[in-house]
Amino acid sequence: MVRLILFDIDGTLIRTAGAGVGAFIQALADEFGIRDGMDRLRFAGRTDTSLVREILHAHSIHATTEHLQRFFDRYVFLLEERLQRLGGEILPGVLSFLDGLQQLRPVPVVGLLTGNIRLGAEIKLRHFGLWDRFQIGAFADDAEDRAVIAALARRRGERRLGHPLHDNEILVVGDTPHDIECARAIGARILAVATGEFGLDDLRLHRPCWLVQNLGEIAPELVCA
Repeated sequence: MVRLILFDIDGTLIRTAGAGVGAFIQALADEFGIRDGMDRLRFAGRTDTSLVREILHAHSIHATTEHLQRFFDRYVFLLEERLQRLGGEILPGVLSFLDGLQQLRPVPVVGLLTGNIRLGAEIKLRHFGLWDRFQIGAFADDAEDRAVIAALARRRGERRLGHPLHDNEILVVGDTPHDIECARAIGARILAVATGEFGLDDLRLHRPCWLVQNLGEIAPELVCA
């Protein structure tokens, strides 16, 4: 039975109506004067830290600790402001799926596995009243590589439970091929949802264990048994 469930955030749990991407782009413009090439960036499945490092490098700016901190200080301020203005939404089926997990026996540990920095994840999920639904997490300020973040999330879940887990006791829920890849990196099962940038046909090519249009189409007991 699945004892640890790890959720991606953007495109899986919520949609921010462009608040996240907009804050990211505006912070680069405000802090470093970078305004070109943003339309070519693919945010889905990437980590915040690796994206900033890539963009700064492309503009011959050293991605020092100070520069990264400067960027993220501005980013989280803009993110909160834009969320208040733009709103966004919890994606279909998310609330009922999370509620259903709490009916399972034993109740699994529910956590986050995300490319967001921790404070960015908290700002987004608190806006939608979801932050307190998650007991553990691993984030982009833990590591830049999604596979490393996944391994950290697994270890934190195991510490929460008090014992090691078998691979088939872990489920990752995500909306991109990157989520599928990082689930495989830790041997986890994968439930893919087509609520983000990638459609059913795109995700099917990566052979997830389960594939649905949204979380309302599948019962927690089906994927956790």
